[in-house]
Amino acid sequence: MSWLWAIIVGLVLGLIAKAILPGKQQIPLWLTIIFGMIGSVLGNWAATGLGINDTKGIDWGRHLLQLAGAVLVVGVGDRLWVAMRGGKKTRA
Repeated sequence: MSWLWAIIVGLVLGLIAKAILPGKQQIPLWLTIIFGMIGSVLGNWAATGLGINDTKGIDWGRHLLQLAGAVLVVGVGDRLWVAMRGGKKTRA
């Protein structure tokens, strides 16, 4: 069941990150999910380093760091995807 949650969180974070970033990202949906999952892991790692990974109630700080990680990974990943594909437009 944890893989299912990881995929759902990756999808949600990836889509929110794509909505936050300016312009249209050319990465496909499957890559958006993977980048969202990676961003979530980076956010959890940062929250642990800051000591805010486990608080009483909703962990808003951890969630914001997860979203920031997803925005970073989606932004960089999209540029790499475009560079690897030679700037071709892809269907997503």
